[in-house]
Formats: sequence, C-alpha cells, structure tokens
Amino acid sequence: MDLSRPTAPDPYPLLPPVPSFTLVSDDVAEGGRMGVEFSAAGGNISPHLRWSGFPRQARSFLVSCFDPDAPTPAGWWHWTVVDIDGTQSELERGAGQSDLTLPGAAYHCRHDGGGHGYMGAAPPRGDHVHRYVFAVHALDVDSLDADPDDSPTKVAITALFHTLARATLTATFQR
Repeated sequence: MDLSRPTAPDPYPLLPPVPSFTLVSDDVAEGGRMGVEFSAAGGNISPHLRWSGFPRQARSFLVSCFDPDAPTPAGWWHWTVVDIDGTQSELERGAGQSDLTLPGAAYHCRHDGGGHGYMGAAPPRGDHVHRYVFAVHALDVDSLDADPDDSPTKVAITALFHTLARATLTATFQR
C-alpha cells in the first residue's frame, strides 16, 4: 500500500457555493479524532449532530458522512439520511442504527458498503489518517423522493439542485 499518496481535496468547496450554517456535535469535534465507537470495529454508532443558523425557508434536511480519503477515485459514503423535517435541528447519538431510530419520516439510503444506516469509519489498517466529513444540507423541498436503494452519489446529485445552505463538520480516524 502506498502511504505517500496525496490527500484528496475537501469535497464541498468543489461544488457550487451556498451559504453555510453551524454544525456541532457532543461526540466529535471539528478536526478531532473520532472515538472507536464511531468506527466499524467499535459498533457503528453514529455521533450526535446538532445544527443551527440555517435558512428559515428550509423544508427538509439531508445528513451525510463522506470519507474523501478512501483509496478509491470516488471516496466512500458512510451515511445518507434524507427527508429530515425542516423543524428538526438534531440527530441523537445512535440515530443511524435504523430508520426506526430516525425522527419523523426521515430514512436512510444505502451507504457504499451496500447497507442502510450508519457505517462507521473503516480505513485500511496502516493507512494514513482519514477525514470523515459530516454534512447537513438545508433543502428547499419536503422530500427528495429518493429510493432507499439509491446510491449516495445519486442522492447527493439530486440534493445539489435543492440545497439552500450547507454545514460541515470534519473528524478524523486512523486504524
């Protein structure tokens, strides 16, 4: 394994610019290392997320987690939650376990591992530090009408055309 490969770019500055808002967590800090409980080896527990300062016009939210440093040309999607009601501003720790642990009509679309729910950090052993970008997109629609089996990339492209604003929080993990 080539451990000297260059770091992938932060994915969101490459998209058309939108206003930002605030995303924080009781479990992970911006630039900080995620605890093992948020990894695939530690239980696949999704961290707590809370957002504020989003546009009042937001009708729903999309939450995702993306690893741009995965050793693939396209990174790795770990989590995609759609149709979070526009009145919500928080996901509790462990909300990524199943659709039953999500608020209201929100549901999971599949992650790059093929399952539904949160897939914890799982960089290859000995690889460099990976970044996990948690993003919340404030959307101008009540529903993205996504199929739960849609790829996370398809969901992200659909959301791009409905994003009013975006907040990100980037944590790291290494095995």
